[in-house]
Amino acid sequence: MNLTTREFELLMQSVADGWNEGNARKSAECFSEDAIYVEPPGKQLYRGRAELYEFFGGEVGTDIPMKMTWHHLAFNEGDQIGFAEYTFQMRGKYHGVVVVKIENGLIARWREYQHQTELDWETFTEHNPF
Repeated sequence: MNLTTREFELLMQSVADGWNEGNARKSAECFSEDAIYVEPPGKQLYRGRAELYEFFGGEVGTDIPMKMTWHHLAFNEGDQIGFAEYTFQMRGKYHGVVVVKIENGLIARWREYQHQTELDWETFTEHNPF
């Protein structure tokens, strides 16, 4: 099942909503059973939906709330590859980009690149805003 751009946006928003709500299952269900989630070159590496569910907080949740905001999303429907620029907060604030590969309507591969900073998004991007 191939996703449209709108379906990709909804899938990515479901990931963010789950994190923002403290609902690990909601976020984990957006990933395939054998998904790979990585911050290269291996700073963070999780394999499979079950491992991601625990990473996202599992049954007990996280000790610190998560906050994810998408700034820009783009999707190549033919290749089923998407990109998103984001701000994530938990144990610090991070601005970054994630590249995802969709297979059968779910996230099969997640590769994120991020920078830790205390700056808000507007200040972080002030020299090149869009």
